[in-house]
Amino acid sequence: MNSQSKHRAAIRTLQVLRISTDDPTTASRQEKVDVIVETPLLIDVEGVAQYTVLCTPIDKRFLAVGFLFSEGVIDSLDELAIIQECEDEPNTVRIKLSDMAASRNAGSAGKGRNLVVVSSCGACGSEEFSGKLEALPKVGNTLCIQGRLLRAATSRMSGRQPLFESCGGTHWAGIFNGDGEIVAHAEDSGRHNALDKAIGGCLLGGVPVRGCWAVLSGRVSLEMVSKCARAGIELIAALSAPTSLAVETSERCGITLCAFVRETRATVFSHPERIA
Repeated sequence: MNSQSKHRAAIRTLQVLRISTDDPTTASRQEKVDVIVETPLLIDVEGVAQYTVLCTPIDKRFLAVGFLFSEGVIDSLDELAIIQECEDEPNTVRIKLSDMAASRNAGSAGKGRNLVVVSSCGACGSEEFSGKLEALPKVGNTLCIQGRLLRAATSRMSGRQPLFESCGGTHWAGIFNGDGEIVAHAEDSGRHNALDKAIGGCLLGGVPVRGCWAVLSGRVSLEMVSKCARAGIELIAALSAPTSLAVETSERCGITLCAFVRETRATVFSHPERIA
């Protein structure tokens, strides 16, 4: 899908009434306004589970692969036998796992479950919560960057948000390597989806994710940290605030968590040793 087609799929133009909340004598007027599309996407993993994700319907393969990877359903791209977008069912991505991955997941608690993950809550439906937290891996310790790269990364992402510039309403995520180069980026109505799309884009493009760092537009919650931990992302730089559980989990998983990365400052909540 080219950039023009992606833009059409992600944007809907609506007729609205523009009013003044300041001057009652100002006449209201009809206008056309673009809004971001949010729609259900069914990720159907044959013989394992179905997952329904509310998302912006672009980069659906990236989202499906990134979601399955960051949620621990697959450990690598080699465990995907088939990934197919359905022409007759445009809101469905069908996945067939390798025999080994299918066998490993067949006995999991999620078998046969239709897990609904909405853009405001990536952990809805999770079972054995404490066990999942303890099972999160520790990331490597290969990354060290200059503080100025945090500021530069957020500036570089500002030019890669065509949907946000068109109508607002999106989050974005970027994956950077140790040299501060962008290796993947994505937009979506949900911040979890944007991160999954960026991770999935790396996997499908053969770009190593481990040892990289992520730049996020929204707040950092537990779900965002857990996705980064599974991907081996060593540093998170976010424009907004973290939650207490995100900080605790970052500390435990060895992730450097930087929040409020704006203009000339950033607040480092865990593992500051990666900031030179």
